[in-house]
Amino acid sequence: MMQQDRKTIKDWAEDDRPREKLLLKGAEALSNSELIAILIGSGTKTKSAVDVAKSLLDKAQDNLNDFGKLSVQELMKVDGIGEARAVTITAAMELGRRRQSVETLKKNVKTSGDIAHFFQAQLKDKLHEVFAVAYLNRANKINHLEIISEGGITGTVADPRIILKKALEHNAVNIVLCHNHPSGSLKPSRADEALTKKIKEAALLLDMNVVDHIIVSDDGYYSFADEGIL
Repeated sequence: MMQQDRKTIKDWAEDDRPREKLLLKGAEALSNSELIAILIGSGTKTKSAVDVAKSLLDKAQDNLNDFGKLSVQELMKVDGIGEARAVTITAAMELGRRRQSVETLKKNVKTSGDIAHFFQAQLKDKLHEVFAVAYLNRANKINHLEIISEGGITGTVADPRIILKKALEHNAVNIVLCHNHPSGSLKPSRADEALTKKIKEAALLLDMNVVDHIIVSDDGYYSFADEGIL
């Protein structure tokens, strides 16, 4: 039966093969380039959709993590990728990120790892620094995620007044701060530590607790609470 399937696939038009292969064998049987080819739909006069997909992956050195960071404009630099296809790919990448983080929203946050993985899914493809806050209810479930500010490559600014205003709006009891380090370093700066202390002290005046400050990067995460410096 498997031999018959392979013979049939060879008879299909090249751009149809990934779609038919998925129907016969499931999405897990497809290579990364074949999955991207399905998003693209068709190739060019000289390249199949799979070949175009391979060119896309080449831009990210065949690294899916780096591929997810490519902008619409960067995707469009590949021959065969127009605006519509670039937007489709970008939308698919965003759905993947949201799926990765949605499970955290369903359960209580018990460890730094629980919240760190949620933040990593949200921020891992950002090329600039982003400061975000998760607002938790009494059951330690995330009520709301707020992007407080987005900065340049070297940093961002977080206003404690905005953070606490949002906390009141979302009936938060506990607050988890987070920012990413696009450089990959997980070491907090003195400015990170000073800002954390400032927000924590202000939150206590409103009977709220800053329970952690998480730094995330492609290499992992750093938890202020785990390190005992909160």
